[in-house]
Amino acid sequence: MSASWKQRPEGGSRLALWLIRGIARHGGRGIGRLLLYPITLYFLATRAPERRDSREYLGRVFGRPAKLREVARHIHTFAATILDRVFLLGGQLERFRIEVQGLDQLRAQMDKGRGVLVFGSHLGSFDALRVLAAERPDVQVKVVLDKAHNPALTDMLCALNPQLAANIIDAGMDSTSIVMAIKQAADEGALVALLVDRLRPEDPALPAPFIGQGAMFPTSPWLIAAVLKLPVVLAFGLYRGGNRYQLTFETFSEGLDLPRRQRAPAVAALICDYAARLEHYTRSAPYNWFNFYDFWNTHHADASYLAVDADTAVQRRTAVRRTV
Repeated sequence: MSASWKQRPEGGSRLALWLIRGIARHGGRGIGRLLLYPITLYFLATRAPERRDSREYLGRVFGRPAKLREVARHIHTFAATILDRVFLLGGQLERFRIEVQGLDQLRAQMDKGRGVLVFGSHLGSFDALRVLAAERPDVQVKVVLDKAHNPALTDMLCALNPQLAANIIDAGMDSTSIVMAIKQAADEGALVALLVDRLRPEDPALPAPFIGQGAMFPTSPWLIAAVLKLPVVLAFGLYRGGNRYQLTFETFSEGLDLPRRQRAPAVAALICDYAARLEHYTRSAPYNWFNFYDFWNTHHADASYLAVDADTAVQRRTAVRRTV
C-alpha cells in the first residue's frame, strides 16, 4: 500500500490526549465537546494527507467534489467519538442514548455456549460494544488490538479501563499466537472482537467492490473463522450526533466450514459479502468513516488492477453461491 495507515504519525501528542481526558473527566462532556472545534481546525490546517484522503473519500461516497466544511465535519465526527471513548470506556453509559438493533441475533449465537467472533470496522465507534457489559455482565469480551499503533491513545484508554487492557489480544503477535489466543478465548465462551476492514502491508488480501471501485480487504479474519469454525456476527456502532449512537448486530455466519479445495473462492465470496454490508452502513452514516488514508490505493501507479480483480471476485462469489 502506497499510503498505509501504519505509516501515518499518531494524531496528537501524548500530553494533548491526556489533557483532553482530564478536561473531559473533570469538566464534563459539554466542555470537552467545546474543545472539539479548535482540535478540528488544528487537524484541518496541519494534517494535509488526512485532509486529502477525507476529501477523496467524501467525493466518492457523495458522487461529487466534497466541500471543505464537509471535510471539517468528517474530522469533527471522528474527534467526537474519540472524546466519547473517555466516557464509554469509563462505564458512563447513562450519558448516551444507544439504540441497539439485532441484539437477539447476537444472543442466539452466545446461547449456544461457544465463542463468537464479532467483526467490526473503522466505521463509527466500536466502543459502543460497551453496552454489552450492561446487558450481559457474565460474558467476557476479548478485543484483538495492535498495541504498537497509536501507543499514546492506547495507553490512555487502557488507563481508563484496566479490565479492557487485561482482555486485549495483541494483534502485533505472530499469526499462530493470535489464532491460539482467539481459540482459547472462544473455548471459554468469550466474544472476540476484531476490526476487519483495515489492511496491514504484510497481510494477505483479496479485492472486493466497495463504493464504486475495488478495495483490498484482509483474508486472515475469515481464515481464522473458518479454521476455528466459529460463528461470525457483524457489529456497527454508528455515531448519530449529540449523545446518540446506533449499535447494530447482524449474524453473518452460523459457523464457517470451508472445504480446502473451495477455500480460496469461498473467502473471496465472504469478503465481497462483507464489503457490501460495510458499504451499506457507510452510506447510511458517511461521516463515520474513520480510515483517514488511501483506502482504495488510488495513489498507486498499479491501482487499476483492483477494479479488474474486484470483477473477478464477484464472478467467484456467484460461482460459490451456485455450488455450495
